[in-house]
Amino acid sequence: MIHIAERMKRLGTESAFEVLARAKALEAQGKEIIHLEIGEPDFDTPANIRTAAKKALDEGFTHYGPSAGLPQARKVVAEYIARTRRIPVSPDQVVITPGAKPIMFFVILACVDEGDEVIYPNPGFPIYESAIEFVGAKAVPIQLKEENEFRIDIGDLKRLITKKTRLLILNSPQNPTGGVLTESDVRAIADLARQHDLIVLSDEVYDQIMYDGMKPLSIASVPGMQERTVILDGFSKTYAMTGWRLGFGVMPDALAASVTRLQINSTSCTASFSQIAGIEALTGPRGDVERMVKEFERRRDLIVKGLNAIEGIRCHKPHGAFYVFPNITGTGIPSKELADLLMNDAGVACLSGTAFGKFGEGFLRLSYANSLPNLEKAIDRIAKTLKKQPAYAG
Repeated sequence: MIHIAERMKRLGTESAFEVLARAKALEAQGKEIIHLEIGEPDFDTPANIRTAAKKALDEGFTHYGPSAGLPQARKVVAEYIARTRRIPVSPDQVVITPGAKPIMFFVILACVDEGDEVIYPNPGFPIYESAIEFVGAKAVPIQLKEENEFRIDIGDLKRLITKKTRLLILNSPQNPTGGVLTESDVRAIADLARQHDLIVLSDEVYDQIMYDGMKPLSIASVPGMQERTVILDGFSKTYAMTGWRLGFGVMPDALAASVTRLQINSTSCTASFSQIAGIEALTGPRGDVERMVKEFERRRDLIVKGLNAIEGIRCHKPHGAFYVFPNITGTGIPSKELADLLMNDAGVACLSGTAFGKFGEGFLRLSYANSLPNLEKAIDRIAKTLKKQPAYAG
């Protein structure tokens, strides 16, 4: 019998992929499922990006590249971050990875010792907590509250910081809630980070998907913060490139060297032709991205209105990303139980709020990366399924 290391008990998972597998199994049995569980744009990767990748394959970009990324790709990423975050960035500060998740793992591995404390958003992306606990650190959740539009409460953050706090994780726009930190939030968090000598891992993968005229503000652009901040970003969400596995981190030079060493010891490098596609994404026309964001906004408005019309559900309108996080406590049904019911009875795949941490109880996460007709159908099915439940408070 193979012995499984004790540390594996501390490693969590991402429920979206488990629910997707269950949904696919039901589809294989002939059941129609509306997929609102997976955080993946339903658009094709823009044609100019695909063309660039095909050309790169023909030109021989099929071999190993430098572990930190192709020089030309690191240069373009540095220029992009310098332009969008309004900070000076050198290519030496860029590490390109196969997807953005490695940056989470590598930065936590490189910066956090056993016994250190890491503050992370909850409800939040589940890999934060998983990676923190895997390295033997203490995961300290900061609750994102509905009444605060799922933004970090500065008073709560102050109370959670101790002498053992090493790292603070931010995510704005936020998964799963769509919450967005305001400029005053960001500046107040920066004050605390400087005061307590904290490293900040700023997950900004949704920063190009924002609505209502809101503009992103990276904490790295606040004076005195670039030298203690890691910007985590990628191509999956903005450019509908989930399968390309292409992400990057921007960080101080010394940390970039350590993160590169971790990449050498794990993935070796990121696919070269994917990086050439990434160059085109960052430098090419943005018409497709702008159209995607406008369509996401239309879908957001539809699903928020539809969910709020269902008795027992209230849904805050998100300012970014492509998720809604409705409060379902009025239904009288716990989150996991309701998510399972909607999958099995209504044919609507979504995630329990508890998939994003203990403070997600009483909520569901629905991705509106699906068509308007499918979203309308999903809302109708949810309403009809709830009306059939004897425990339904509505």
